[in-house]
Amino acid sequence: MISGSELRKGVIIELEGKLYQVVDYQHIKMKRTALARVKLRDIQAGHTLERTFQTDEKFTRVRLDHRSMQYLYNDGNLYYFMDEENFEQMPLSAEQLGDAINYLKEGMSLGISSYQGELVGVELPITVELKVTDTDPGFKGNTATAGNKPAKLETGITIQVPLFINKEDVIKVDTRTVSYLERVS
Repeated sequence: MISGSELRKGVIIELEGKLYQVVDYQHIKMKRTALARVKLRDIQAGHTLERTFQTDEKFTRVRLDHRSMQYLYNDGNLYYFMDEENFEQMPLSAEQLGDAINYLKEGMSLGISSYQGELVGVELPITVELKVTDTDPGFKGNTATAGNKPAKLETGITIQVPLFINKEDVIKVDTRTVSYLERVS
């Protein structure tokens, strides 16, 4: 158990049956009592909320298990991963993976977080290299600052890229902002 006065940035607690990570914490002193104003991020859903607690309130502190896993393949709605330590295979559904599906390539390593044996999150690398499968052709004279055009990538996601990017180019994509970073080849 952890009290409201012990909450700090990065701590994960269980509140109303859900897991939340403390994003921001403020200690507020009042005349007779002290309060903790906390900004929390729902680990499974991803949304944030702000709550105020008495500093003597108790919370259940949660410790997540982290494993490094390699993406193998998908079969319909199931995506198969292999634990890199014991080579055990585990299927995850598209709902469990969420937006991470847009960046999965065979052989890619990523972190899987679980709590009491249940998946709570997928930690993607910050950048991923993906091949452009479909886009309008680039023309001589197009520059990096002239504008953007849509490009469909090998995983099925469509992002905006500079005009000089062509079909079959490999580009680096930021998984946090879903944006083009640079052309690799």
